[in-house]
Amino acid sequence: MNVRGKAFVFGDRIDTDVLAPGPYMREPLSVLASHCLEAVDPAFASEVKRSDIVVGGESFGIGSSREQAVQALAELGVGAIVARSFARIFYRNALNLGVPALICAELEVSRGDELEVRPIEGRIINHSTGREFACEKIPTELMAIVAGGGLMPWLERKLAAERRA
Repeated sequence: MNVRGKAFVFGDRIDTDVLAPGPYMREPLSVLASHCLEAVDPAFASEVKRSDIVVGGESFGIGSSREQAVQALAELGVGAIVARSFARIFYRNALNLGVPALICAELEVSRGDELEVRPIEGRIINHSTGREFACEKIPTELMAIVAGGGLMPWLERKLAAERRA
């Protein structure tokens, strides 16, 4: 499941409160998502398109364990998240909710660059600059969960298949 889209670049320590702002947590997901990252980029939610790629620095997704942070990105159509490092719970929430998250220690990207993310290969191609970067691969087993829409849809299909067998 490769993803190709425009890069939206953010710095270090983007926390879950910025991704899913507390004042909107009781609102429908579409409203919460419309405020995603507005504290650091007020135009993000209105400019991001399906399959675009969020690029972060160190400790992307730190803070609370709220899965709404990933849900907001998914609601906006973000196709992948790439960062130098992730908060552990955010990283697992991303995979569990069907959004590929790749750890890439060395990545040179500018906002608007056209990226192609190849999670199983552990490779990112910056089509705007012609450069390629190696990342940590997402194992095939985890990518099956991601490609299946996340952990719960994947489990539902697996259990249904077992019941039929």
